Amino acid sequence: MTMASVMAADLPVREVVLYKSGVGYFERGGRLGSGESARLDFKAAEMNDVLKSLTIADNAGKVVALRYDSSEPLEQKLSDFPFQVGGGASLSAFLGQLQGARISIKYGTETIDGTIVSARTVAAEEKKPEREQVVLLLDSGEMRTLDLAAAGSLHFPDPKLQLALKDYLSTVAQSRSKDKRSVYIDSSDAKERQVSAVYMLPMPVWKSSYRLMFAEQGEPTLEGWAIVDNTTSDDWTNVRLAVVSGRPVSFISQLYEPKYVQRRQMDLADNGPAGPIVYEGAMSAPGGVAMAPPPPPPAPMQAAPRALAKAKSGAVAGFLEDREISGRDAASSITINTEGRDLGDLFEYRFGSAVTVKRGESAMLPFLQQKLGARKLLIYSESYGQNPMSAAELTNSTGKTLDGGPITVFDSNSYAGEALMESLKAGDKRLISYAVDLGTRITTAFDTHRETVREMHFRRGILTTRVAAQETKTYSIRNVDQKAKTLIIEHPQRAGYKLLDMKPAETTTNAYRFEVKLGPGATEKFPVNEERVYDMTTQVSNMTPDLIASYVANKALPDAAKKALQQVADVKRQIADNDEVLNQTTSDITELSNDQQRIRQNIESLNNVSGQQDQVQKYARQLAQQETQLATFRDRQSQLRKQKSALESNLNSLIEKIDF
Repeated sequence: MTMASVMAADLPVREVVLYKSGVGYFERGGRLGSGESARLDFKAAEMNDVLKSLTIADNAGKVVALRYDSSEPLEQKLSDFPFQVGGGASLSAFLGQLQGARISIKYGTETIDGTIVSARTVAAEEKKPEREQVVLLLDSGEMRTLDLAAAGSLHFPDPKLQLALKDYLSTVAQSRSKDKRSVYIDSSDAKERQVSAVYMLPMPVWKSSYRLMFAEQGEPTLEGWAIVDNTTSDDWTNVRLAVVSGRPVSFISQLYEPKYVQRRQMDLADNGPAGPIVYEGAMSAPGGVAMAPPPPPPAPMQAAPRALAKAKSGAVAGFLEDREISGRDAASSITINTEGRDLGDLFEYRFGSAVTVKRGESAMLPFLQQKLGARKLLIYSESYGQNPMSAAELTNSTGKTLDGGPITVFDSNSYAGEALMESLKAGDKRLISYAVDLGTRITTAFDTHRETVREMHFRRGILTTRVAAQETKTYSIRNVDQKAKTLIIEHPQRAGYKLLDMKPAETTTNAYRFEVKLGPGATEKFPVNEERVYDMTTQVSNMTPDLIASYVANKALPDAAKKALQQVADVKRQIADNDEVLNQTTSDITELSNDQQRIRQNIESLNNVSGQQDQVQKYARQLAQQETQLATFRDRQSQLRKQKSALESNLNSLIEKIDF
């Protein structure tokens, strides 16, 4: 059956839903005649998402196939043809590739039929221009050379060759539209039917912008606008449009590009001609071999579910009122007609009436206008410098999710500044700042108090001390304006620090927020007290007696621990005293040994001089006296070393016994 191709306009876009993840949901539908195929046109960059998400609904249920243009390179497609037509190639070069093909050439009223033998281009000669010729084998057996320039027309009698040439040229023509790809929906039904196609496309994210309008009395009004961009190749004419806030997962999967697997090349050995084989008769008949059962037939394909449920659309879309208005009133003179609903973690705004956005155009559509819980205040962080920011505390009392975006603030019908807001779920609260408040000045001062030892623990020769350090940061605030203000101070949270005797109005992931009331022309001081508790570890054997004494004097230390540490300090003092005497004794030994060395050198020198025997004897007596002194010093040194060893052993024993 020949399928007639229906243009994409026959399946117009009916519904568009735009998301924040870079994709859009599209529904197209229309009525097709009996046996007709629908064609949907897409850009090449859209095909991966189309193939990942496309679903088809046919009220007759007779969709038999989906076909689409291949993404093979042009050179790959043309390589399958038995000829090539290069750019600027001559007719003779083309015919030369068709050697052996039948051809009919018409010269005026004469038609010459034959088989192509060869074709060539004859170079120009004197008085003869360059010319193209073809050599044909005629049906009579005669070979004839014909000039192609004089031919009126050419025709290939072989229908397959004629069709191949037509397909070749069609392939080349299609390649010129590099960005266009078509998907065909084929059906075997002979009746008219209603066809609907649903798919996802890569799309620019829709953007939201808001106007926050403070009035002299009552709650402020929040007005929201959705900005959408039609970057598709189709007009959106009277479509159902919705925008969805949230972050659904979306990714690109390469389904459109053909994937090739490198296969191994395996060849059988080239053998000579095979001869007959004579098989011997069987000696016995073995049991039959069980055959594997044939595979079950494939299960019938089931219709794919719809990608997304249709949302109910209601009321009439809003338009600007047709009346003369001032620029200050224009921001609020709109009528909103959208339906908001939760979609799990997402939130949808569906416009109540049909929307038209031409391809290549963008639109700005109002989707929200409601009273909002909000109060004006100031917010300060030390990074702001001297002045706080004028701000608003927004409480989302709309019952809807507010998509993140810029906010332009109007106060008493005057422009007040601009802010940015993250997405805000219903019932959540957020601060926005939109201007610098020059009527308030803030400075800060930092003070560190004394450190206090809270706890001490001793185990295995290590003294662990838990110390608490208190710090105060004081905010000095001056309200220059003669009106009352509410100030929010954002005080940074620091690892290891906790607040003392105060609670913030609220806490963020990295800051405390304190609320301070400022009177007209008032000056306030707001101290924030914090404490940091940390541990210090010390090897007791390396501590001096004076340092140990400072710990012993601490009131947080138990009496038993004080007594034990005092004993350690006493022994360490004894060791220090012993070391002092030992060092002096060692020094005396060294000095005496050096003096003996000098005397021996003198004796050796005088022995070689006559008449110096008395002096030599004097040196000898002095050397003997020093030997006696040296022996005494060495005995004392030995005793001091033994005493030190005993003191150190006693110290280690004391340290090992301490545990608190």
